[in-house]
Amino acid sequence: MIDIRPFDSLGAADLGWLKAKHHFSFGHYREPTRESWGNIRVWNDDEIAPGQGFPPHPHRDMEIITYVRAGAITHRDNMGNEGRTEAGDVQIMSAGTGVTHSEYNLEADVTRIFQIWILPDRAGAAPNWGAKSFPKAAREAGFEVLASGRAGDSGALPINADAAVMAVTLSPGQTLVQSLAPGRVAYLVPARGSVTVNGVRLNPRDGAAIRDETELRIEAEDEAELVMVEAAA
Repeated sequence: MIDIRPFDSLGAADLGWLKAKHHFSFGHYREPTRESWGNIRVWNDDEIAPGQGFPPHPHRDMEIITYVRAGAITHRDNMGNEGRTEAGDVQIMSAGTGVTHSEYNLEADVTRIFQIWILPDRAGAAPNWGAKSFPKAAREAGFEVLASGRAGDSGALPINADAAVMAVTLSPGQTLVQSLAPGRVAYLVPARGSVTVNGVRLNPRDGAAIRDETELRIEAEDEAELVMVEAAA
């Protein structure tokens, strides 16, 4: 089953400095059929104006992964962490017992991010933050795992959830076959470019909620950059 969620059908918020699209229920957007997908709880497509951002605010018991599509995001938290994550790279924050953080676009241009929230395997873990550079050239042959709580995903940023966040870049006409283990689900979004997944077309920034598919045949119609979360059902 592949449920396509067109970009125009997503929830929306426009705060002036922030333009957001919500793949799942979030904030004032409530859609009972889009509360979660497996243990994936939030997927926000955010555009943040220059010099603007999210002021300090708290979280707990959530794994928050930020994939930067354009520009850069600067993080600060009450654990003393501070870092700048730029396009193509990833930061993770395990909120655990509680953390207060801010996320600002200190750049001259708009920053575009995917912010993904995944429910942790257990409550009350120690909070943690990390960021890592992932050169896009390394993900041209297949999905590269960026953040993971699965065993064996060496090199990925660690999260406290049975899930993996991964990305791939495809050239026009390129085909990629990706397996999906029985009992697992996936959520796939083209950050740019159009693709077909098992014959079903996705336009840029559409979402695909995938279940009961053991193999995904992904064909790129043009230059494409895809982000996918493989998760517990």
